[in-house]
Amino acid sequence: MNNRYNIYPFFFLILKENDGWFMKIFFVLFILVFSGLVKAQADLESDIDMTIQNAKKGIYWALNNIPEKKSKLDNDLITEDKLLASIKLSKEINGVKIESTGFNNSYAVTIKLFRSNESLIKDGFIKAKETNENSEERK
Repeated sequence: MNNRYNIYPFFFLILKENDGWFMKIFFVLFILVFSGLVKAQADLESDIDMTIQNAKKGIYWALNNIPEKKSKLDNDLITEDKLLASIKLSKEINGVKIESTGFNNSYAVTIKLFRSNESLIKDGFIKAKETNENSEERK
């Protein structure tokens, strides 16, 4: 009856025998594999963060270069023979739509941004246009 509760899987029997040398080797290998996985995850996070930063650079570039007369704008930001971001800007009714795709190594992140004309004027990205009515009232 007592043996039913003291049954160990085969793996634990191996670890229990041989004065613990197998257990020590197992833990060292486990720590090495685990540390490699943690480093790989940290590298992945830093690559994704850099890709997001490149997409943000495209957004800022597009906000600072909104054309007055064109309704669409496509541009690529390139630095040191590397594509940082691909930007598409289109004017919509009462605002703009910006789509920026940031690149880093083999990663790509796309950010889509919609801004109204009021918020663009408030933030200073575009100038307020005087309508014909406002200019006639001033005369």
